[in-house]
Amino acid sequence: MYNNRIYLSLSQQSGFEQDYVQRALDSNWITSGGPNVDDFENKLQDYFDEDSFIAALNSGTSAIHLALILLGVKTNDEVICQSMTFAASANPILYQGAIPVFVDSEPETWNICPESMEIAIKDRIKKGKKPKAIIAVHLYGMPYKVDQIHAIADQYEIPVIEDSAEALGSKYRGRKCGALGTFGILSFNGNKIITTSSGGALVCNSSDLKEKGIFYATQSKDKAPHYQHSEVGYNYRMSNICAGIGLGQIKILESNIEKRRKNHFFYRDVLKKIEGVKLLESTDEIFFSNYWLNTIIVEPTKSRNKESLRLILENANIESRPLWKPMHLQPIFEKYPYYGNKVAEELFNNGLCLPSGSNLKDEDKDRIEKVIKAFFNC
Repeated sequence: MYNNRIYLSLSQQSGFEQDYVQRALDSNWITSGGPNVDDFENKLQDYFDEDSFIAALNSGTSAIHLALILLGVKTNDEVICQSMTFAASANPILYQGAIPVFVDSEPETWNICPESMEIAIKDRIKKGKKPKAIIAVHLYGMPYKVDQIHAIADQYEIPVIEDSAEALGSKYRGRKCGALGTFGILSFNGNKIITTSSGGALVCNSSDLKEKGIFYATQSKDKAPHYQHSEVGYNYRMSNICAGIGLGQIKILESNIEKRRKNHFFYRDVLKKIEGVKLLESTDEIFFSNYWLNTIIVEPTKSRNKESLRLILENANIESRPLWKPMHLQPIFEKYPYYGNKVAEELFNNGLCLPSGSNLKDEDKDRIEKVIKAFFNC
């Protein structure tokens, strides 16, 4: 057993985080909101360089919840959601008392399938329940088929919540993911491209929507000298301390993206001559992935499969992880409608995430390569 564990995706410090955190401590602004939060939002808005207005929150999940609220999603409304994703994409639908309608993946990007999505929309309309929103995910940093998905959404006048929790730095036709939908969602969890330790952001297309989102995120306090509340509010604002970490992290955003993509090219080189393994990668220049996580499909045989590879890696103290278990197979969601075939199920059955952190060292990669090649007898 190796003593040094290789993790799936660890954060990497820039060295500037402490300065911003100390600034918050020195000013005694150690609660939610504050100067660091304002600066972090401005830095993100500059990064997107579009008509994007960003509210920094305590999680990406909070951002999805606020997007649903701002779109007027209420009890018994229906929301289409990509099935192949993390539960945080779907849980906020239940927060609103709404009904998730899950849609299968397509095999090229592993994201929401345009054909299955349109079938779902037509069927829900036929049943008298036109969906109020679509939650589409850029899975593992790979952009979904934006042109097709948004064309269908526009045809049926359904807003798109673009879940870019895993896709900060990814692009579609040169445009940054997170700024393509009616709302965008970012995550700064500790395993993401950059982190605020925990945190997220809501990307809006107007300053009015941003301010309304912040209103809900700060307990919906009415403008009054006393505490007055006319709407239900939430404690969702990012803290000044966390935003300080984010200000230090954003300095290495481009560097981290470059390192993650180099990891991808490393895996491409390792796997190119191994039969029965397929690496998820862009085959069209319109898709630019940050390759947040590198993911593979292992064609099962009698002697090996994705689980036996995972166990071999674990025995070498190398962390790997199965792909997301589709939401329509989860106990909490299995009673809800699902449209599609078995693409997401097959991906889950045969897929594995490999170590992809921006802090992977050359010696880490050497260990990973040796274990993989030994497993496949290469």
